Amino acid sequence: MFDNCLIMAGGSGTRLWPASSSRLPKQFLPAMEGKSFFFLSLERALALGERVIVIAGKKHINHVVSDAAKFSAADKKKIVVIEEPIAKNTAPAVACAVVFAKKSGSMIVLTSDHIIEPLKVFKKDAEAAAKAAADDKLVIFGITPSRPETGYGYIETPPNEKNKSNIYNVKAFREKPDSATAKKYAANKHFFWNSGMFVFNTAFMAEQFKTLSPDVFKPFEKLNAAEKTEFTVSKGIKVLKNWNGLENAYKKSAGISFDYAIAEKCKKTAMVAVNFNWIDIGNWEEYIKICGEKNSDVFKADANNCYVDSDIPAALAGVDDLIVVIRSGKNGEPASALITKKGQTHKVKDIVEQIKIAGKNEIL
Repeated sequence: MFDNCLIMAGGSGTRLWPASSSRLPKQFLPAMEGKSFFFLSLERALALGERVIVIAGKKHINHVVSDAAKFSAADKKKIVVIEEPIAKNTAPAVACAVVFAKKSGSMIVLTSDHIIEPLKVFKKDAEAAAKAAADDKLVIFGITPSRPETGYGYIETPPNEKNKSNIYNVKAFREKPDSATAKKYAANKHFFWNSGMFVFNTAFMAEQFKTLSPDVFKPFEKLNAAEKTEFTVSKGIKVLKNWNGLENAYKKSAGISFDYAIAEKCKKTAMVAVNFNWIDIGNWEEYIKICGEKNSDVFKADANNCYVDSDIPAALAGVDDLIVVIRSGKNGEPASALITKKGQTHKVKDIVEQIKIAGKNEIL
C-alpha cells in the first residue's frame, strides 16, 4: 500500500515515570499480550508498507533492534533503522525520512506509543488516506472525541461539508484547549483529535518543506544517498549509524514539530475521520486499564484497590486507592519510586518538572 512507513520512536518517557524514562520511553514498555507499544506499531507498519523506516535516538537503538528482531526473516529485510544523532522534534525526523526515501513514493507516518485496533479497520482507513494523498495532499488521521480532552490538539473541519467517504477538508488546527474549550470541541461534530499520524507523497512533501520550512529541510537536502558501508546489521536488522553528514544536518535543522512546520501551514490538507479504535495512554490509570495488573511480589494487609508495579518485594497496609511504582536500581539505573492516589496521576508531569528544577535529571 505504501512505499515507506515511518515510525518515529523518540520520546522522553515522563508520563509513565518511573517505569518509563529517557532511557526506556513508554513505547518500549509492555502493552498488550506482553508486546511493547513499539512492537505493535511495527506490526501495523509491516502490514502496510514495502519498507519500514524507524527513526530513534542512540540510546534507544538496542530496544528498537530487540523488538524488530522478533519478526520473521522476510519482515526484518523490510526494516531499516536510522540512528538520530540529536533529538530535535518531529519535523527534522520527517525531513530526514523523506530525503532517505529519495523523495519519491508514498509515505505514512506512524507513532510508536499508541494502541490501535483492529488492524483490518486501520488498514482500510490507511487505504482511504493513501487515495486522498495521491492527489498531492497531506492527509491526517482524525479521531472522533469520546470526551473533552485538554491533552490533545484538535482538527476543525468545515461546518457545511458533507462527505460519505470520511475524507474531509481541514479548516484549522487548534492548540490543546483549556477545559471549557475542550467541552465545546467535544460537543461539536466538526472537531476531531489530532492523532499525530500523516500520509503524503514524498515528492509533494519535499516541495512543502522547501516552501514552508526551508530551515528544517535544507540541511537534509545536502545528504548523499546512504552507502552500504554506512549501515551495520544487528540481529538481522539494518541500522544506519554512520550516514555521512547526518549529524551536521540535524545540528543545522530547526527543532520544530511537524504540525507547526508543515501541517498548520499546508494549503492542501485533508483528514480521514477514522473508524479504528485509538488510545493514547497518557497516565498510569489509562495504562492499568489497558495493560492490566503486574505480577509483582506484593503483600497486602487491609489494602484495597491498589496497584503495584515494583521490581522488588513491596508491602501495603491500611491504605486504599494507591498506585505504587518502584524501580530499585538493581539493573544499574538510578533508583526511584512513585506513590500517588488514583485519580491524581495527571500530576506526575508536575513531579517531573520539580525533578528537573532540582537538577535530578539522572532519574528521568
